[in-house]
Amino acid sequence: MTDEQGRIFRAAWIAGVHKHYPGEPKPGYVTPWEDTPDWERQAAVAVFGQVRDFITVSGGMTAKLTRAQKGRFVALCWIAQIYKHIEDPKSSYVADWDDLPEWQKETDADIFERIETQA
Repeated sequence: MTDEQGRIFRAAWIAGVHKHYPGEPKPGYVTPWEDTPDWERQAAVAVFGQVRDFITVSGGMTAKLTRAQKGRFVALCWIAQIYKHIEDPKSSYVADWDDLPEWQKETDADIFERIETQA
């Protein structure tokens, strides 16, 4: 897994936030890669790899998934990374798909679709 994959993930996140977030996003949501905490960079690289591997082992058939299914996969992979890097995360950091705001669901789906173009 490479730094470049993490950068792609982060760029897709930031683009999604700018596109879907209602109003002005929190500064941490759009922090550039260079200023992103190390744990978050590691998580971005890991989730990019998980999505890429899922696409690969599915023979590209992930293209048939709905946006919600794609976003849900990204969200679940991200939650696992939160647990890996944060000992006692806030409940909002590990919220289930149904509890996420719509902007975050759309952003997660955008991330998956961006990775599909790279796989």
